[in-house]
Amino acid sequence: MTEPSTSLAALVRDRARATPDRIAMREKNLGLWEAVTWGEYWERATLVGHALLALGVQPGDRVAVHSENRREWLYSDIGITAVRAATVGLYPTNPAPEVLHVLRDSGATVLIAEDQEQVDKALEVADQLPQLRHVVHLEHRGIRGRYTDERLLEWDAFLDLGREHAAANPGAVDRTADAAEPDDLATLVYTSGTTGPPKGAMLSQANIAFVCDVLRGADAFIDPPPNEKDLIVSYLPLCHVAERVFTTWFNAAAGTQVNFAESIDTVQQNLREIQPTIVFGVPRIWEKIVAGVHIRMSGASRLKRANFALWMRVSRWIGRTLVARQGRHTVATRLAYAAGWVACYRPLRERIGLSKVRYAASGAAPIAPEVLEFFMGIGLPMFEVYGMTENSAVATTNRPGRVKLGTVGEPQPGTEIRVDEQTGEILTRHAGTFAGYWNNPEATSRTIDADGWLHTGDVGEWVDGTHLRITDRIKDIIITAGGKNISPSEIENSLKASPYVKEAIVVGDRRKFLTALIGIELDTVGDWAQKRRIPFTTYRDLSTKPEVLELVRGVIATTNEKFASVETIKDFRMLPKELDHDAGELTATQKVKRSVITDTFSAEIESMYAGSER
Repeated sequence: MTEPSTSLAALVRDRARATPDRIAMREKNLGLWEAVTWGEYWERATLVGHALLALGVQPGDRVAVHSENRREWLYSDIGITAVRAATVGLYPTNPAPEVLHVLRDSGATVLIAEDQEQVDKALEVADQLPQLRHVVHLEHRGIRGRYTDERLLEWDAFLDLGREHAAANPGAVDRTADAAEPDDLATLVYTSGTTGPPKGAMLSQANIAFVCDVLRGADAFIDPPPNEKDLIVSYLPLCHVAERVFTTWFNAAAGTQVNFAESIDTVQQNLREIQPTIVFGVPRIWEKIVAGVHIRMSGASRLKRANFALWMRVSRWIGRTLVARQGRHTVATRLAYAAGWVACYRPLRERIGLSKVRYAASGAAPIAPEVLEFFMGIGLPMFEVYGMTENSAVATTNRPGRVKLGTVGEPQPGTEIRVDEQTGEILTRHAGTFAGYWNNPEATSRTIDADGWLHTGDVGEWVDGTHLRITDRIKDIIITAGGKNISPSEIENSLKASPYVKEAIVVGDRRKFLTALIGIELDTVGDWAQKRRIPFTTYRDLSTKPEVLELVRGVIATTNEKFASVETIKDFRMLPKELDHDAGELTATQKVKRSVITDTFSAEIESMYAGSER
């Protein structure tokens, strides 16, 4: 599994030749879903490749893409790799300083930007990017006729350049793609940057081929493996390795149909329209779906609320039974689920867009077991998975009939995993291990040891010798004044399992006890407050209401019952605002930057310990 049978671009080309009229992807335009066939997909990717060659892009060069998820992202990604260059993805929410860091660090010579917003960010820092020769923009609104920068090039003109190059150099992209080597750099994926500037993780063609082999193999983690009948909704940023796996690599290797969500805000609506068969989500997505269900039902008629409450009690029993039996039904749970399917679960799953899902995965961060239990109880085949950018998102997965809640599952095929006896750190080794950090050999040597083991930075342990349980990130472990090691993420995830809590940051390193900063879920708490005729104006105003404080106090009390005394929350403060990526409080993947939070809200933190630790 270490040698790729073909490059990513060649996989798309082969599908285009074998099934040119089959639908590869769909995107909504003016309210209608427009289909792109495999033949059209490869034709556009080839034009991108020719255009890049015409602009002087050479094998090994880096080409950046700064856009929301859309078909042009995939055309660009495949076209870039077809000419043996490397794709550098940027988060659509990246502000100008982060755009500067990624473009300067990667040395990108061409940027493909979505619209005026992303072009403005690049031009704001362009004088610090002498290597950036061209900025191609997908949309011209607000740009045409107003900008004079000679590096700007409209998408249609870019494709016309590709047509001219193809006419003068027929077959040039195919020949370049055929010359691809396993060690070719395929993409630079920049880390989230929770502890410093994002680092560019180098993933090769061989790394991608390993992932494709894992998902198509006889022991694939999806049974049966992904195929041409599967529908996927693409909505998480494509510069994130997990979304690249589920959108681009699944699509190329297995022929799945990709459907692009209109935006992150319309995901629920798009899920209902598409009813996908395979869904990947980060914990925040799954938590928000659960919170949304509770909001909608709180406003339903008394009869509907009673019906929902009854079948939710049944689903909790089903979920707990499945958890106890590693995902296997009993005769009783099957009968109960069959009745619940007619009375509640089928319309509920149709409403949230998950009625046809045969595989749902949660990954990229820990998730509360209660959330997984909810979905398992309504019949969703839900599996927690584990991976990271540096191992091409392949490490472990729970499998049908072998689910252990609270674990991230068993090693994937071809994957070695061990837990360091001294530190508890999880180490992985396989053919998907990244080539290292771009221009950062020191960080690379700290991450990959001489024996090829990738040091993940996660602390974990084996459960029953087969399933891996992640405790926390090494850097996030809290050591109290009494010397007790505490994993904050377990407590935080339990708090966030409540539909009323969006953010929870546990504090207590070198302190005598634990406290927490709590951020409310504005939609859910706002709905709760309106039903109780509690007036409020802003997020800050709502979060200070005595009734809301009492609501949060109850959530904390419920969580405290699950943990030992030393792990309980003794006091809390409300966050006065929603955490923000632009303010540096969150990464682009919505992970909390703890050091920033403790600095920003130091006054609130110190007030919880005032006079108690002298």
